[in-house]
Order: sequence, then C-alpha cells, then structure tokens
Amino acid sequence: MKRYLVIMMMPCFVMLFGLCCLAGCEGSRYHLRKIRLNEVAHSIFYAPQYVAIEKGYFKKEGIDLELVTGFGADKTATSVISKEADIAFMGPEATIYQYNEGNKDYLINFAQLTQRAGNFVVARKKAKNFRWEDLKGKEVIGGRPGAVHYTM
Repeated sequence: MKRYLVIMMMPCFVMLFGLCCLAGCEGSRYHLRKIRLNEVAHSIFYAPQYVAIEKGYFKKEGIDLELVTGFGADKTATSVISKEADIAFMGPEATIYQYNEGNKDYLINFAQLTQRAGNFVVARKKAKNFRWEDLKGKEVIGGRPGAVHYTM
C-alpha cells in the first residue's frame, strides 16, 4: 500500500516542483540584479549596448543596468577598484599601468569589445592624397598623456 501511495504521489511532486521552478523563473523579472557599468567614453562603437538598454533587453534578462561614463581609463579603472562600478569598458592601458606598478590587485581584461580603434587623423586643412609620411615633422595631438590614443 505504501509503495502504491508513493507511486501515486510522485506525479504531484513533479508537478509541484515544476510550478515552483516556473514561478522562480518568472519571479526573476521582478527581482532585477543591479549591475553598475562604467564606460570609458560614450562611443558609437557601443551602439548595440545603447539599443539593448533602450529596448529593455537587459531588464528582460533580469539585469538592472546602471550606465556611467568615466571620461578616461584612469577614472574608469578607479571606479571598478573602488567598487563604484562592477564592470568597465576600456582599453588595456590602465591594467598595464597597474601591473607595471606592482599592484597585487590589478584589473583583469577579459573580453575584446571592438575590432578596431575609433581613432581619426584630422587636419585643419584638406590634404590631397594623404600619406603617413606627410606627418613627419608635424605636431600630432594624440589625446591626454597616458591614454591609449596618445601612446599609439
């Protein structure tokens, strides 16, 4: 009789467990996990991210994304180190500087976000048939010292 009762109750347990799992999954929409992202600059290269935020894709996946622009890799790195941000979009230069200074708790770069840098050579006057040799002897402003654009 006990074996019969257990066999009869098994489908009820399976159904109850399934309903609890479904309720848990559905409930995750209402319990969003806050992620603070600091981007080094507001860039056209991050356009897919901006679209995903506007379309609510992060929230649909259970993420309440807070986006902040750091305006420099040093400030963006500092935001992660100080725990003001959970993750950052930036080049590798801040990590390299930290590592070279001997910091034990340096940042880890774990993904490549873009295939190419968004750098442009801009001149005051139109240059017909531009060649890189045309820059010899000229002053080129590459950004602020220490930034990846400057080092390139």
